[in-house]
Amino acid sequence: MIFNRPRIVRILRVIEESSTVRSLIFKDDLCSKAKPGQFMMVWIPGVDEIPMSISMMKDDLAGLTVRKVGEASNALFNMKVGSMIGIRGPYGNNFTIARGNVMLVGAGTGLAPLMPLLEILAKQSTSIYVIIGGKTIDEFIFVNRVRDILSRTNGKMIITTEDGSYGMRGLATDAMLPILKEKSINMIYTCGPELMIKKVFEIAQEFNIPIQASLERVMKCGIGICGSCCIGKYNVCKDGPIFDSLMLEEVRDEFGFFKRDHSGKRVML
Repeated sequence: MIFNRPRIVRILRVIEESSTVRSLIFKDDLCSKAKPGQFMMVWIPGVDEIPMSISMMKDDLAGLTVRKVGEASNALFNMKVGSMIGIRGPYGNNFTIARGNVMLVGAGTGLAPLMPLLEILAKQSTSIYVIIGGKTIDEFIFVNRVRDILSRTNGKMIITTEDGSYGMRGLATDAMLPILKEKSINMIYTCGPELMIKKVFEIAQEFNIPIQASLERVMKCGIGICGSCCIGKYNVCKDGPIFDSLMLEEVRDEFGFFKRDHSGKRVML
């Protein structure tokens, strides 16, 4: 299949999202036509290959958003305009578009797969609530992008910080409750730290609202062979990364509790 073939692309633009987060824009016919929620495998020459959400698709361009954390992400973060990377994909399933009133809950680079989704929802949903959480004001990305998208529709953005340095003091999940008590929400979409996603799932169940969550795991192959990204009976790379309410219920014994490290050992989240 053509999307499995590695392609070498040149970085055309680097966007400073924050002091630790950058978006890299490149030309690729396949990833530019991906569906919201899908990911790609990115090869950093001489370093490693890692999975990355597709955070932008426009015309023949695609983008990824990286926070410098480990060796590979640091190397990717330091790429310049003109640098070359390898990509495979797009892989995985995608968010399905819900009509009516929807809610998006994200934190950190977990906002990356939610951004292409928001672009589509803004054209089809009745009203949109976007909740962005973080520890401090320095961690926020995509705020202006979200504000611009919501300006074209009936939408509201709520920002929370744990230290109260920006927006509402508290967690992203704290901002959900006042809305859910007053508004009828047809779908909740979420991505971010898994403990946050688990709390979003629990709140969604309490209010009997379906959820679609983008999960993250160590991925070595991206095509369901190596099993490093398994959770319950699912491989996140092939059966996900988008898990709906039923799938999350099926992996409840692991979801929010365990993951596997690069050696395959199960470790606590």
